[in-house]
Amino acid sequence: MSQDLKDLQTGPVLTLDPFQDMKQEIKPEEKEEPVMDENVLTDEERKMAEQFANQIDLTNSTMILQYGAGTQKKMADFSETALDNVRTKDLGEVGDLLSGVVQELKNFDEEEEKGFFGIFKKQANKLQNLKSKYASAETNVNQICKVLEGHQVQLMKDIALLDKMYELNLTYFKELTMYIMAGKKKLKDVREKDLAEMKLKAQRSGLAEDAQSARDLESMCLRFEKKIHDLELTRMVSIQTAPQIRLVQNNDTIMAEKIQSTIVNTIPLWKSQMVLALGVAHSRQAAEAQREVTDMTNELLRKNAETLKMATVETAKESERGIVDMETLKATNESLISTLDEVMQIQEDGRRKRQEAEVELRKMEQELKDKLLQIR
Repeated sequence: MSQDLKDLQTGPVLTLDPFQDMKQEIKPEEKEEPVMDENVLTDEERKMAEQFANQIDLTNSTMILQYGAGTQKKMADFSETALDNVRTKDLGEVGDLLSGVVQELKNFDEEEEKGFFGIFKKQANKLQNLKSKYASAETNVNQICKVLEGHQVQLMKDIALLDKMYELNLTYFKELTMYIMAGKKKLKDVREKDLAEMKLKAQRSGLAEDAQSARDLESMCLRFEKKIHDLELTRMVSIQTAPQIRLVQNNDTIMAEKIQSTIVNTIPLWKSQMVLALGVAHSRQAAEAQREVTDMTNELLRKNAETLKMATVETAKESERGIVDMETLKATNESLISTLDEVMQIQEDGRRKRQEAEVELRKMEQELKDKLLQIR
């Protein structure tokens, strides 16, 4: 398709034989994008149209039939080429690929694990998991980027092709405008001069053949007027095609820019962030391990300090304690005094009982003596 467009001329060419090979090519000067109206013609092109008008023969029915047909045929082929370009374009796949990149980046999510025990093993597993996710995501993203690069190259080719198509469309518009200008000029000249003279001649002569010749020329003028109208309709198609080409080209440019931004900005930035994430993970692993060691050291110091305190207090208490406690001496003394009191009380009771027994014995002895004396 692009080769076909390259083979076409990029300057307006007028001919009364549209099906012969076009040998003359006029390349327009590069300038700002023109407005699609009659003012787009240069002075040279206007002069060419005026000169071409002198070559038009309205008495030639074949020429009237083929007038501007070559440009109309090129416009038809051009429209078909533009339609094929739109049909074969699949920007939906590019959008899906860009969405795939975003989804891959979203799926890359580092989950933090917390815990005080087994910190070294957990941190090692988490870091390895992070690296595995990064490797998987990087592989998928790189594959997508390769496909996107291919689409970007194709889009850039399409953009250049659409520029060529726009230039060709402008060329066809100029050709149609020049055909219309030349045709209207010729039609006006014929009606004002040749047709008017023939009608006047027929009126003067009164001959049927003169009247028929005037009617034939008027019929040719009507056919040529309709032909010019058809060319004006074709030119309107060319006018409508220009913004359509630019719309398609703008869509291609936007998509190419998105792909370019993804490849040169998003992906490198993501990879840089992943390098930073891995560095932070290493730092975090070391920091958490150090914190765990510090916590264990502090806990050990606290426990040792508490144990030392308890041992020191107990030692001090024991060192300040006498061999026999005062409470023990006091209890022993009280027990001894109580024992002595009881002993003394027992002794006193024994002495009293002995005294009583002695009295009782004397009494019993006396009674016995008295009884014995009575027996005598």
